Amino acid sequence: MTFDPLAAPPLGTADLPGTGGRIKGEPEDFEVEEIPAYQPSGTGDFLYLWIEKRGMGAEYFARQIARRLNLPVGEVGTAGLKDRHAVTRQMVSVPVAAEPRLPELEGDGIRVLSVSRHGNKLKPGHLHGNRFRILVRGAAPEAADRLPPLLDRLRREGLPNFYGPQRFGRDGETGLLGLALLRKEKAPPRNPFLRKLALSAAQSALFNHYLSCRLKEGLLRRVLPGDVMAKWPFGGMFVAEDLEREQERFDRRETVSAGPIFGRKTFAAAGEAAEREASTLQAAGLTTAAMHGFGKLLQGTRRHNLVYVDDVAGAVETEGIRLTFTLPAGSYATLLVREVTKTDTLDATEEAE
Repeated sequence: MTFDPLAAPPLGTADLPGTGGRIKGEPEDFEVEEIPAYQPSGTGDFLYLWIEKRGMGAEYFARQIARRLNLPVGEVGTAGLKDRHAVTRQMVSVPVAAEPRLPELEGDGIRVLSVSRHGNKLKPGHLHGNRFRILVRGAAPEAADRLPPLLDRLRREGLPNFYGPQRFGRDGETGLLGLALLRKEKAPPRNPFLRKLALSAAQSALFNHYLSCRLKEGLLRRVLPGDVMAKWPFGGMFVAEDLEREQERFDRRETVSAGPIFGRKTFAAAGEAAEREASTLQAAGLTTAAMHGFGKLLQGTRRHNLVYVDDVAGAVETEGIRLTFTLPAGSYATLLVREVTKTDTLDATEEAE
């Protein structure tokens, strides 16, 4: 399979007709609520603010919090990025010294729903997942008949855990820059944030290619010799050796296969699985040596090849189709919507993790 970092990922439900329709006509059409990794203890040097924001991008949101509370933006802690064209509820941490200024947060797209305290600053990744409530407008007349088998398939087989185009920047330019850096075709940008973002996007493009090959070959739900497996939904990783046993555990949803986020310290696969991963790099004109020389920016890790969406549900309403579901942190709601609608509902300018 030819490596194309700009290609849309294949569909897991490609054989089922979609409902049609589009999302994000209004911010209220796309609701997101964080599932925190832990609840604030009630004591400590940081205020934990449960905030609802409307029509506000993640970076602008953090700057607004900082400006209204008279803080350096670096002192504003968030666990994940949230969409701009949406109504989102998420946790934010700020130093307790900002408490007298909290009334100044209210208004212009921000509501403080509750305030507590905790002992540490909130950091990226401090969340289990996100709950979504999404309205799809303009669905086809056949949508009511097409929706149930689509949702049944997603509940039964899970969602391929691709990265969405949000990850790669407008027209994929961030991902293309990252690949050029890995190939030594360009000098690293002086901006450290852009350098990190570009390399991360390149890792994501390689993962998407790996997963696309696996899906197109009918191997998404098959344990391969040497696959790296991870306990589901959380837990450690190990290499599959007893294939029959590991396939049974996979089928019982005790484990899930985990694809490569290539880097210097990526947990190594073996056998056939390792060969497939090496072919991903080869297709992109890279080798494992390309991952060296970038320090901690390319440590490497693993990502679940699929995620289960047992609670996905949908109903046809007057205004369209209402979808509700929960996803783990780092998975993309717009990709699940695309499986249902079979239309281009994606916006590469959005942040959604």
